[in-house]
Amino acid sequence: MEHDEVDDRLAARLAELRAERRWSLGDLADRSGISRSTLSRAERAEISPTASLLNRLCAVYERTMSQLLSEVEAEPAQLVRAPEQAVWTDAASGFVRRSVSPPHAGLRGELVEGRLEPGADVAYDRPPVPGIEQHIWVLDGGLELTVQGETHTLGAGDCLRFRLWGPTRFRCVGDQAVRYALVVIAR
Repeated sequence: MEHDEVDDRLAARLAELRAERRWSLGDLADRSGISRSTLSRAERAEISPTASLLNRLCAVYERTMSQLLSEVEAEPAQLVRAPEQAVWTDAASGFVRRSVSPPHAGLRGELVEGRLEPGADVAYDRPPVPGIEQHIWVLDGGLELTVQGETHTLGAGDCLRFRLWGPTRFRCVGDQAVRYALVVIAR
């Protein structure tokens, strides 16, 4: 799926989620801490939302980022071939996210490949769903991951697993990109 097509579908889905709740832009701004103008531009696909902005909206709408992104993709198949895996890029932060195994009805887990360019630093102020289980396995490079105030430095082959209740921060350490697998298990 083309990136622009994903952005257009994502914008439409964000507008639908707000409309389903009968919230004004002001209501959503109050709940998310995001300005009305930014929300309006995101819903009209005038801007491509950052990872941080999407995380805030996911928290308000009580869904993971993968769940939200899967809602804008075609019906998921059992076999997800590499060229069919949705890729989303947050150029502002140097973050690339590949949905390797997107959420699927009847399955609780999903698999995401993350890539952060050297110096990239992405912070989330809250989990998309409080208490969500995550497992992060570093494939290449170095990752500094702060989970609820505790910082862990992970190298290739290291795995950190946790239930997420508070803020997180992902930072690429070193002079090469970090690539990691993220397993998310919904309750």
